Amino acid sequence: MNEDRPNAFARVLTERLELHAVSMADLAPLFAINSDSDTWRHAPDERHTTADQTRVWIDRAAARWRTDGLSYWSVRLRSDGSTIGVGGVQRHASGGWNLYYRFAPASWGQGYATEMSHAAVEAASAVDPEVPVFAWILDHNEASRRVAERLGFKNYGEFADANDGVTRLAYADRPPLLLGSAVLDGDADGRGEGRRQLQ
Repeated sequence: MNEDRPNAFARVLTERLELHAVSMADLAPLFAINSDSDTWRHAPDERHTTADQTRVWIDRAAARWRTDGLSYWSVRLRSDGSTIGVGGVQRHASGGWNLYYRFAPASWGQGYATEMSHAAVEAASAVDPEVPVFAWILDHNEASRRVAERLGFKNYGEFADANDGVTRLAYADRPPLLLGSAVLDGDADGRGEGRRQLQ
């Protein structure tokens, strides 16, 4: 994509949320969210322990707006402007879109992740409707699985996530085989079956 292309989805309003392309202006609230151990229950080793980690993460996410036309939003409440989370879609190594979100624990259980995710899926479909939108979810993350199901995503089973090699459930808005074939990637799980990897 041309880096000079305007970011048509850099600011999106939903019923209750303001979604803004993530920037360094969000450093303090996003560090608070990313350093909260409750937000990393399913992947504790990935918790941010310094603001520099969040700064680097924001830098990378902001760059994706320039190269891909979509990336992550800072999620704010329209009612008071407070930042309650971060999320959106980025290009995945498989070629499709990857749906991501992380919200402050105080905002859980109110449907904000689903509301933001609906907007992200709509944006992805507008920018490149030819490829799937994925939600790569650890099997035991029941809350994220419920969000994916509310979006109408189907669980296509366990695959090795091409971004990091971790085996996750591949939820998607359409059959992932539209990207290419699923192949066996060795005997990675020790059960003689190997892991499937989306290519």
